[in-house]
Amino acid sequence: MKLFFDELETRDGEQRETQLFKDLPAQIEHAISAQGWKRFLAGVAPAQVTSRTALAQLPVLRKSELKDLQADEPPFGGFTPGGADTWGRVFMSPGPIFEPMGLAADPWRGARALFAAGFRSGDLVHNCFAYHLTPGGFILDEGARALGCAVIPAGIGNSELQIDTIEALKPAGFTGTPDFLKILQDKAAEAGRDVSSIKRALVSGGALFPSLRQEYASRGVAVLQCYATADVGVIAYESDALEGMIVDEGVIVEIVRPGTNDPVAEGEVGEVVVTNFNRTYPMIRFGTGDLSAILPGASPCGRTNQRIKGWMGRADQTTKVKGMFVHPSQVADIGKAHPELGKLRLVVGRSNEQDSVVLQAECNQPADGLSQAVAQTLQNICKVRGQVELVAVGSLANDGKVISDDRPAAA
Repeated sequence: MKLFFDELETRDGEQRETQLFKDLPAQIEHAISAQGWKRFLAGVAPAQVTSRTALAQLPVLRKSELKDLQADEPPFGGFTPGGADTWGRVFMSPGPIFEPMGLAADPWRGARALFAAGFRSGDLVHNCFAYHLTPGGFILDEGARALGCAVIPAGIGNSELQIDTIEALKPAGFTGTPDFLKILQDKAAEAGRDVSSIKRALVSGGALFPSLRQEYASRGVAVLQCYATADVGVIAYESDALEGMIVDEGVIVEIVRPGTNDPVAEGEVGEVVVTNFNRTYPMIRFGTGDLSAILPGASPCGRTNQRIKGWMGRADQTTKVKGMFVHPSQVADIGKAHPELGKLRLVVGRSNEQDSVVLQAECNQPADGLSQAVAQTLQNICKVRGQVELVAVGSLANDGKVISDDRPAAA
C-alpha cells in the first residue's frame, strides 16, 4: 500500500534544501520578467539567492500591500509574467484582491494534502468550498482531479439539495470548511437521511477544534486539515500523525517577526512568509498576514519536511492610538535602535478615559537610564508618549503579538 504521495516527502532535509535553492534563482529570474516584480525586487541578483540567508535579504511583499498595488496596475499589480492567455481563470478574494489560476494541472498543489488525508484515486469527493468568484472550490477540485478522484462541485449552501446528492451518489470524501459537514450531518439525521458514505474529509478556511474532530470521528469520519491561501495555494497540511502541519514540497516557508523582513528563531511565533514556484503567479517572500511557528524535528508519519503549528492568528496588528496609527514595523525599529533589548510588546489600554501606552521590553541586565532612553525612542518613532516596562528575558508570551490592543470594546 502506497504510504506517501511521492518520494519528495521522505527526502533527506539537506537534499530538499539543496534542490529548492538550486531552483530558486530561475524562479526569481522568471518573476522579474514581470514589471511589478522587477520594481519590487530592484537590485536583486537572482543568481545570488541560493540560501535561506540570501532569501532573507529580499523584501517581503505583504498581502495587505497587494490590494493597492493591484488597484494602481490592474488586475494583478504587474506580478504576472504572462498575459490572459496564461491565466485560465481569474478570481476575486475579499479586498478585493485578484488571483489568476494558470493552466497547469493542480496549480495550487492540493493533491498532496488530499493524499495525506486518505483520499485515493477512484474516490468520489463532495466539494463544499465556494466556486463563485473566489478560488476556494477550485483549489481542492483541481487537486482531487489530479489525484484521480471525481468531484461533485457542491459549493456552499443548499443543504437539502446537498443531502439529496450525497444520499444518491454516496461520495467517500468531503472537502469544505470545518463546520459545514456537521451541518449536513445534523440536518440529515433530523430528516432521517443517510450521508454515512462520507468516511474522510479535508477541511480548511476555519478552526477545526479538537471537540469537533472527535465528534466527526464518533460518526465514522476521519478529518484532517490543510492551510492554504488564494495567492500561493496549499502551504501546509496535516497527516494522520496529527502533530503539526507539514510544509508542502512546492514552497519555501519562513516565519518572520511581524512588520519586518527578519526570520525569527525556530519555535518563535511570527508571520508566515511563502515563496512558491508557480510560473503563472510567482510569489517571492509573500507575507500572508497569518501567524504560526516552526516546530522542531520531523513528523512521526515519516514525512521529513518542516512542520508549522498551523494558523495562530493574524500578524497585521496595526493600531490607532492617541490619533496615530502605530505599526508593528515601528516597534521593530525601536528594537533595532536598542539592540540590548529582546522581545518587545506595545500594550495599548485605557486610563482616565485616555489611551495609555506601555512598551514591554525584555532585558535581563538593563543599564541605568535605559527605560528613559527607550521611552524617548518610542516617542520619536511612533509619535506617541508611553511608559517602558523592562521585563525578564522569556517572560513575554510566545504568541506573535507585537502590539496588544487591550482597550475595552466600544459599547
